[in-house]
Amino acid sequence: MVVPELRPWRAAGPRVARIADAVRPRLSRVATAARPRVTRLAQAVKPQVTGVNTWQYTTGATVVGLALTAGAVTVAGPWDSSGQRTAERARAIAAERPGGADHERNSATSGTSGGSDSAAGAPRPAPSAASVLTGLGAETVRSAPNGPTLAEVLGPLLGDAALGARRAASVVDLTTGKQLHGSATGETFTPASTTKLATAVAALAALGPDHRLTTRAAFEPDTRELVLVGGGDPTLTAREDADGWASLRTLAADTAAALEKRDVREVTLSYDTTLYAGGDLHSIGVNGNLARVTALMADEARTDDSTRGPVLRAEDPAAEATRAFAGFLEDHGIKTTAPGPSKATTRAGALASVSSPPLSTLVERMLTNSDNDLAEHLARHTALASGERPDFDGAGRAIHARLKKLGLPVEGAVVKDGSGLSRDNRLSAHLLTALLVTAADPGHPELRATLTGLPVAGFTGTLSGRYTDGAAGVVRAKTGTLTGVNTLAGTVVAADGRVLAFAFLAEGTTDPTAAQAVLDRAATALAACGCR
Repeated sequence: MVVPELRPWRAAGPRVARIADAVRPRLSRVATAARPRVTRLAQAVKPQVTGVNTWQYTTGATVVGLALTAGAVTVAGPWDSSGQRTAERARAIAAERPGGADHERNSATSGTSGGSDSAAGAPRPAPSAASVLTGLGAETVRSAPNGPTLAEVLGPLLGDAALGARRAASVVDLTTGKQLHGSATGETFTPASTTKLATAVAALAALGPDHRLTTRAAFEPDTRELVLVGGGDPTLTAREDADGWASLRTLAADTAAALEKRDVREVTLSYDTTLYAGGDLHSIGVNGNLARVTALMADEARTDDSTRGPVLRAEDPAAEATRAFAGFLEDHGIKTTAPGPSKATTRAGALASVSSPPLSTLVERMLTNSDNDLAEHLARHTALASGERPDFDGAGRAIHARLKKLGLPVEGAVVKDGSGLSRDNRLSAHLLTALLVTAADPGHPELRATLTGLPVAGFTGTLSGRYTDGAAGVVRAKTGTLTGVNTLAGTVVAADGRVLAFAFLAEGTTDPTAAQAVLDRAATALAACGCR
């Protein structure tokens, strides 16, 4: 079934090439690395797809060899001529290098989307796959007139019983906004972690890609109270190697130096978490997938050296972070009392502060690693920027309002958290693809990190171990999994050169591994198909 195209506001006109450049990788830097994997595309999907001729699989397998020539356009921010972040270009060409786990520091380049920050030691943004195609200009490669329809290709795959009782699909041409295929596109489903696409777009729209989250130490001279004031930065780290993130050790060193200038060597230590309101425990309860959402924590309150995935969290993240801060102060000769909760008064002056990387980098980490903690904090900051109460409900209202302001199809949408852990979230396939189209719109360069942060099939983040024998490097997508729910939404470079946005939603699944495999095959089929 082919449904009407998205609203006219997505027509690209003469700027089609700029939109395509946002997600299309380059040919020249990847032919050697990507060709073997792309060549396996046809074999990966052939058994599942009916009615597709051999020449079409050949087209899919040899897509890397296409010589597509066109003028490349550079959009706002540090993008190269393909629309990729300049900091991504050296990434993922060598398949043996893992990526996306902790954004390894890149001493060569550290540009960030939407800004020009390049401070030494800044964390590397979410790495992208090696480039596959050069950017297209005004002339696009057309699919063969006798090629299959998307319905013929996707129908047998998305009809698989492994996808449970309900499923929806939306496929959109990213350069024009035209919907190419749809099934139940307007119905709302539990989106699981694809909710993070909505959180990313809303946060970037509300705060801008250059916004930073600041943690500070405030001092009240009359009482000699030192207050560690949480700024809602879950990436604040107590590790010796901060790797470019805001460092609690640096904050302690700078604070100690400022106190010594005042001839103060003993303080009453407190901590302030009043930036947020309401309860800090998610509706799922105590869970290794998410720490308590408090404005002050270090290393996402993890109790081990991990940087991603479920793990036991500190029972009181703010107190734990402040105890670590006290230890670092003592290393610099400052004695402290046992810390307790407080609130910094207007009389307390800031002694020192540390700030996170730009919001664009935080969004990329959130999407690449499916970081639930970052998602919930970015949702709270969206609420703060929108005048909503910074709690779970206020964050949901703020995200919904920001999407509506952007003109996105939010009818029936319900947002109860930023991470997608809540089963009360309801999003449609139409909305998910519209989010991607909007993020690619050259009129919204501030949203670009939504695309650059998407995990890359076979290379980074939650897709690093998937598509290894399929569409590695040409599919970029956000995954979503809850019990009985499997979702996938992202972008793909098709065999005919088009860049497509897609969203697949399934509810009532009983075998998550089987359902995931079906969704992966559907995305791979899009990559191999030069469909009508």
